[in-house]
Amino acid sequence: MALDWDKLRVFHAAAEAGSFTHAAETLRLSQSAISRQVSALEHDVGVPLFHRHARGLVLTEQGEMLFRTAHDVLMKLESIKTRLTEAKDRPSGVLRVTTTVGLGAGWLTERVQEFLELYPEIHLQLILANEELDLTMRQADCAIRLRQPQQPDLIQRRLFTVHFHLYASPAYINKYGKPDTMAELKNHRIVTFGLPVPTHLSELNWLETVGDFEGGQRVANLQINDLLSIRRAVQTGAGIAMLPDYLVNKDTELVQVLPQTEVPSFDTYLAYPDAMKNQAKLHVFRDFVIAKARSWSF
Repeated sequence: MALDWDKLRVFHAAAEAGSFTHAAETLRLSQSAISRQVSALEHDVGVPLFHRHARGLVLTEQGEMLFRTAHDVLMKLESIKTRLTEAKDRPSGVLRVTTTVGLGAGWLTERVQEFLELYPEIHLQLILANEELDLTMRQADCAIRLRQPQQPDLIQRRLFTVHFHLYASPAYINKYGKPDTMAELKNHRIVTFGLPVPTHLSELNWLETVGDFEGGQRVANLQINDLLSIRRAVQTGAGIAMLPDYLVNKDTELVQVLPQTEVPSFDTYLAYPDAMKNQAKLHVFRDFVIAKARSWSF
């Protein structure tokens, strides 16, 4: 037979207080309500739990047995409640963060060790994908995206702008020369992202369509759907490519081509669902990323 926890809670309070009157004060119930609950519990278990005296209550042998068990259970429940409250307020647990492959590998990954040192109880999962994951369906807890989120139920914060320029290697320039105008790109080898490419990142193939040329679309000599691999290909002399400045910043081997040309850029946002807004682990990650974004200088 399952025991009613409300009745057990009242019984426990009465046993600790030694009277229905004091138990009523503790639980903010009437004395008659306390008496009814205890009598109902005695009916449920089929034995008297108290000796009732004018000066108060004394537990029977069976009452002592039930009190010890109820006390242990209630103390464990209180302990669990405390731990749950502490866990809610303390940054801990798994945090799943998604961003593009390029930004994740070329910027975020270099900074996560510092974050994990600050918050060792957080287990970070980086999900690098050029396709956007659905945050409202909990495919990830938060995202760093290369465009402003459109979903109305996402909380968002602008971080920085990812600037792109055209780059080539000294070896390529020595062999093929350096274009002076966009029109001259028709005489050069180009490296692009290619297909498939998510719609919001379609401008990664900007070099295939920009400028004056015949044929409707410039044909890339090499297509690689990964910016780090494009950078590596450019380093080896494969051609001219549009690369984000943050990936080239430390690379003294690459030379900027047509520096005055206006190349596409991407405004970058941190986004997370409203359901995550009270999570301590999300708060500290958000603040960490915003702080790092302030020093963005690419």
